[in-house]
Amino acid sequence: MNKSKIEWCDHTWNPITGCNHGCHYCYARTMTARFSGDVRLNKMCKADYSTQTGPDESTLYILDKPMLSETGHPLVYPFGFEPTFHRYRMDTIGKLKMGNNIFVGAMADVFGEWVPDQWIEEIFTVCLEHDEHNYLFLTKNPERYMKLANAGKLPQQDNFWYGTTVTRPNQEYAWFESGTYNWFLSIEPILEDFGKFEATAKTAPPWIIVGAQTGRSKNKVIPEFEWIKNLVLTADTFGIPIFMKDSLIPIVGEKNMRRDFPKQLLEKTISKKMQNKLYEACSECGKVLRKNQMVALMARAKRGTPAKQYAYLCRACFENSCKNMGVELPKLDYMED
Repeated sequence: MNKSKIEWCDHTWNPITGCNHGCHYCYARTMTARFSGDVRLNKMCKADYSTQTGPDESTLYILDKPMLSETGHPLVYPFGFEPTFHRYRMDTIGKLKMGNNIFVGAMADVFGEWVPDQWIEEIFTVCLEHDEHNYLFLTKNPERYMKLANAGKLPQQDNFWYGTTVTRPNQEYAWFESGTYNWFLSIEPILEDFGKFEATAKTAPPWIIVGAQTGRSKNKVIPEFEWIKNLVLTADTFGIPIFMKDSLIPIVGEKNMRRDFPKQLLEKTISKKMQNKLYEACSECGKVLRKNQMVALMARAKRGTPAKQYAYLCRACFENSCKNMGVELPKLDYMED
């Protein structure tokens, strides 16, 4: 789990890494080479990992614990860009205190043809257990969404967002009927002019992300201002929020940048762990409030032992209890506001 530099999410979570698409502009493949160590030697440590054959007959790697280098440091991508399931990362979601927008699989295509259904279902299970977060998925294989949806395996919760990467007009992408699934298009890198972007009220995506190709490739495509303008006009026609990545600033200028989010992705909630830590229900009326706005009731088992908190009362119930018992209301910090 990493704090993300990707502008449209808060964190990235990579329980799966590696990809078999072979895109020439892929940033992830380049990054893994820096943190793999000696892949040939890593594969020789067979006691540290297991393998299985993927649905497309490719070899997949499974790590139940981090693989360490000779110096004792974790190898982030011990098998380079070959598809790997890091099962030990499945519990990292629960460590976040606040709800976040989490990009699942920034260093992989979680829905690639080589990925077993079981891996995807394990990831969905963890996401469903931590529903304070919004989960954003992205694939170049949108047909997998449809297969999972038809099998009843694609969660329909409001905090699940299913994205498709398209780089040129007329590419196939998955779209869902309004009100069934949240989905979006990631047009990154934009390699051609999409024109007026053929869409209807039925097929228009609820969100569009657009960005330019980065890196130093000699064949790097620099988008033109009109390309971005056409996308913005289409987005505004259908009321679609559009998010421009910072890579477009040199093309459109800062004053023309749009960084729109769907309403759902702007809402933040507290994790269940923090909810239990910060809030409590009044033992009289049951109203749930922040603990620092309530009165903690303390008691000692016997003289000389530390007092222990055993219940909380809201302000109104505490005052009412004191009145019923004929006890003079003590001076409390909250009474000063």
